[in-house]
Amino acid sequence: MAGDSVSRRQMLAMLGGIAPLLLTGAAEASPINTSETMYTLPPDIKFVPQADAPPKSIESAYLYSNPVKEGIYYTLIRWYPGYMSAPHSYASDRLCVVLSGTWWINSGEDFDPAHTVPVPAGTFVRRIARTWHYDGVRRGEPEPVVIAICGIGPVDIRLAETDKPLVRAV
Repeated sequence: MAGDSVSRRQMLAMLGGIAPLLLTGAAEASPINTSETMYTLPPDIKFVPQADAPPKSIESAYLYSNPVKEGIYYTLIRWYPGYMSAPHSYASDRLCVVLSGTWWINSGEDFDPAHTVPVPAGTFVRRIARTWHYDGVRRGEPEPVVIAICGIGPVDIRLAETDKPLVRAV
């Protein structure tokens, strides 16, 4: 029994000695170096309307670079209910993640919103280079969709029907 008692005392002493080390480590943590780790909080992300589109149809927030510039870009797109893109393609792949809402997508040159497929928040979508596709949010949906898109610029967008606008009311 005496051996058990000593063992417990030794264990308590060791644990007691570790606690100040743990507390000291936490107190000495340095603040984040924003030149090494950059971040933008949600309230600071600014969406701007697309210039050639109807009001409250599509907005963009450029998080890293810009799709018209050379190199990698990362942007957020917000589609409002009742609007979709016309069938179009890009010269390079685009990698997309649905962040909120439901994104309605389809592929092909023929614009047919009734045959779009719903993809909910959390879904990954890869738009293959030089393939026709269209997307947006069907009329009657309760909220806009926000999509994160990563790609290589400059974006070279091509419309299947050059005589019609890129953004369409549906």
